[in-house]
Amino acid sequence: MTNSTAHIPKTTGDRIKSIIGGSLGNLVEWYDWYVYSAFSLYFSNTFFPKGDQTAQLLNTAGVFALGFLMRPIGGWLMGTYADKHGRKKALTVSVLLMSLGSFLIAVTPGYKTIGVAAPILLVLARVIQGLSVGGEYGTSATYLSEMAGRKHRGFYSSFQYVTLIMGQLLALGLLIILQRVFLTEQQLHDWGWRIAFGIGAFLAVITMYLRRSLQESSSFSAEKGKTDTTHGTLAELAKHPKAVLTVIGLTAGGTLAFYTFTTYMQKFLVDTSGFSKAEATLISSLTLLVFMLAQPLFGLLSDKIGRKPLLIGFGVLGTLTTIPILTLLSGTKDAWVAFALILAALIIVSGYTSINAVVKAELFPANIRALGVGFPYAIAVSIFGGSAEYVALGFKILHHGQWFYWYVTICIALSLLLYITMKDTRKHSKMEEE
Repeated sequence: MTNSTAHIPKTTGDRIKSIIGGSLGNLVEWYDWYVYSAFSLYFSNTFFPKGDQTAQLLNTAGVFALGFLMRPIGGWLMGTYADKHGRKKALTVSVLLMSLGSFLIAVTPGYKTIGVAAPILLVLARVIQGLSVGGEYGTSATYLSEMAGRKHRGFYSSFQYVTLIMGQLLALGLLIILQRVFLTEQQLHDWGWRIAFGIGAFLAVITMYLRRSLQESSSFSAEKGKTDTTHGTLAELAKHPKAVLTVIGLTAGGTLAFYTFTTYMQKFLVDTSGFSKAEATLISSLTLLVFMLAQPLFGLLSDKIGRKPLLIGFGVLGTLTTIPILTLLSGTKDAWVAFALILAALIIVSGYTSINAVVKAELFPANIRALGVGFPYAIAVSIFGGSAEYVALGFKILHHGQWFYWYVTICIALSLLLYITMKDTRKHSKMEEE
């Protein structure tokens, strides 16, 4: 047995324990990140001067996008840290930053109380969270992929998106409970939304301590002892230009489609389709639940037939169906029709979401893997995913909402060109095997 495989967990139980430990922190991180989007319908008027609903949503979407712009910096800093000092330490630091951002949003007074300082503090909090989540993705994708064995790597790594979606689902679930059981709509607007951020800050602190007990990945443990390897530097990453461009290209269409049919859908259903806020939240939650459960199935399928067929399936179906689905959604008043249309889109997107983490991890050697996965991914998701709501609402302000449908379709089609020409990483992987 080589040194690089000496530390790999030997049993399925060992792998599951490590993956659950890594995934729980990922869940809390993404809950904290998505609670901003889920509750923005209620706090947008707290931080920005009065105006029409679309304008206020545009402001909060702009701050949401700004948080994404910090993700490449987070991907670079935390990716470098993870490749130099370990996945475990980097995961602990990232959740600490997320907790700080959530706490700041929870306690910041509104615009009426402190004026322009309110949106400034909101921006600062999202900058901190952007750094956190930028580092979280690359490190957790690397960790989960490294802790899984070759045979079921697609299946195990798919749980990154299970917990990512679960975090979003918990944010929406909390909103539903507050809407329907505990608070009136006015109370949610006045102060109730702060509860969600307070809970996120508390859970993140707990998770920080839980992550300290994680087992370090075998790939990092093996690389740590090598003296002839450069760990986590941009100069080392520059030696892998094809892999870097592949990460950006395969992410662009996938992340835009994901954010369109998840975080933006709640606002689309209210602002375009005309559903109430409570109805939109419930529809979004139900579609996310099914979407979450589908991820391991697609991950398992990729272990059988390869990663490439799933990516191509997403690219082809996404290109053909995005405009019809969004057009039908914009005109429907039937909740079940809206549910079916969004779910159909999300099942198609699963061809990307379920395996994107493992595909990226399989492109890089261990000494540069966390940076290689996190940094170029964060660049692509900042440009395409983080701006999805802002672009969509911007087109709506210009009275050309349908232009956004074409924008999403074109981005998916461009990614499809890469899916068709790239190698299948299940067969051509840089990850060292047992």
